[in-house]
Amino acid sequence: MPDNKNYEPLYRLRHSASHILAQAVLDLYPGTKLAIGPVIEEGFYYDFDSKTAFQDEDLPKIEQRMREIVRERQAFKEWSVPKVEALKIFGEKQEIYKTEIIEGIPGDTVNFVQNGPFTDLCEGGHITNTEELKAFKLLSVAGAYWRGSEKNPMLQRIYGTAFLSQKELDAHITQREEALKRDHRKVGKQLGLFSFHEEGPGLPFWKPKGLILKNLLITFMREKLARYGYTEIETPTILRDKLWRTSGHWDNYRENMFFLEREEEVYALKPMNCPGGMLMYKEEKHSYRELPLKVAEFGKVHRYERSGVLAGLFRVRGFTQDDAHIFASPETLQASVVETIRFTDEVYKTFNFDYHVELSTRPPKSLGTDEQWKIATEGLRNALEELKMPYKVNEGDGAFYGPKIDFHLKDAIGRTLQCGTIQLDMSLPERFDMSYVGADGQDHRVIMLHRAIFGSLERFIGILVEHYAGAFPLWLSPVQVRVATIAERHDDFAAKLVERLKQEGFRAESDVRTEKIGYKIREAEMLKVPYVFIIGDKEMESGQVAVRMRGRQDLGAQDIPVMIERLRTEIAQRK
Repeated sequence: MPDNKNYEPLYRLRHSASHILAQAVLDLYPGTKLAIGPVIEEGFYYDFDSKTAFQDEDLPKIEQRMREIVRERQAFKEWSVPKVEALKIFGEKQEIYKTEIIEGIPGDTVNFVQNGPFTDLCEGGHITNTEELKAFKLLSVAGAYWRGSEKNPMLQRIYGTAFLSQKELDAHITQREEALKRDHRKVGKQLGLFSFHEEGPGLPFWKPKGLILKNLLITFMREKLARYGYTEIETPTILRDKLWRTSGHWDNYRENMFFLEREEEVYALKPMNCPGGMLMYKEEKHSYRELPLKVAEFGKVHRYERSGVLAGLFRVRGFTQDDAHIFASPETLQASVVETIRFTDEVYKTFNFDYHVELSTRPPKSLGTDEQWKIATEGLRNALEELKMPYKVNEGDGAFYGPKIDFHLKDAIGRTLQCGTIQLDMSLPERFDMSYVGADGQDHRVIMLHRAIFGSLERFIGILVEHYAGAFPLWLSPVQVRVATIAERHDDFAAKLVERLKQEGFRAESDVRTEKIGYKIREAEMLKVPYVFIIGDKEMESGQVAVRMRGRQDLGAQDIPVMIERLRTEIAQRK
């Protein structure tokens, strides 16, 4: 039986649009084989196996054929077909992908959907007829392996979107165009922050300015950690398979891990920091008086992501987590969650992020007893209610080892991105036999919280680049001040000023090239430098600087001590 979501208006519209896309492609490119065409968060796509190499330039032609189909008012009809008959129909058409899908469907029947002359295998949920699809657009072409495996053929994926009204579509297209301008891969290259190389797919190379940004975030977080009473540890990047068998990763996560073998021993690059932290917790006997024990780690982890899903800093194979584990007792659990939520709120407000919170509860497949899940879920729920924080409940969407709170950021152009998380783990404390001595002198099972605020620093930096469109606030800017000269005779003055700014703790550089000053100012603007100090004859005579602020704001002549104080204040306030 199709899921209820299949009957939601927007879902049905987009689902139908994918069928119309497939029909249009078959009309224009006979012989094309069909794979799948699902609805996704922002629209739909369809995967094709075609001798024609589709280009973005082909999309208007395909879109025009779709509009012709729309005007034909083709009705959508659904019916069930015996699997044997379905296999024969698609086998005769040599639709190898559809045949493979049918073979994997349980039961004796499959569902067909037809509009006009086009018939497709489908789970159902469509509009009445094609004319209902009024506001749609094809967006891009990409490659995608069949079933996501590199061992399978590479297909061609055409992405599109559809909305219930033209107004909604126009707003989405505007947002998408703004997002493309802000794309962190493009802006990161422009600003010289990071790069990628084929010798290390999915592994970012941090350039000096990008590493400054990354280290500034770590320093910022370390200040917060100290204030909230965390200690910091570092665990090895490579650990023996024995640990990963104990933690459960060997059985449940092995396909996403990197392995190596030495001296007949198998080792793995850690995909998560938790198991190493568990070993360190168990080195000593802990008392209830120590709890909550808050342990942080900026741990480098590696996960094997398929090459087809790698996406700049958003999806990488090696990244740094601002990880932390909080070891609590039942008595300290709620207070620990409340404090962690406040901590997270402080961090996000620093970057001007709005966010919403979701509480995810026990999934069908999970560890632990009903009583354990009740205590864990209520601990998270009560913390949210104590703070009077609005939240949405995602029934059954928790991790198999415990409930969780997720933070979904909203960036400058309205996109929502899941980032921070607080997860209550009932698996690792059992697997590693982790306990504390209670007030009664007996051993008790410790309660463990995983929490991350940045999450992956790489992904968070990608989000920041797009949120600010590369125009970072002064405290985060890799270069805070550029000193630009009008003529060669001003170079010595500029050099002394740059040195003074560096001594004051600012990140400053000079531009003493023989280019015209207008060119230098425009380039600094393109590189998103917050302040440009201009040195000419008048400035040398007066001991002042002419100041240009990012955004083409001319502040005129300013005394150097006044500007130093202004910079210091702006940085301290983290505006």
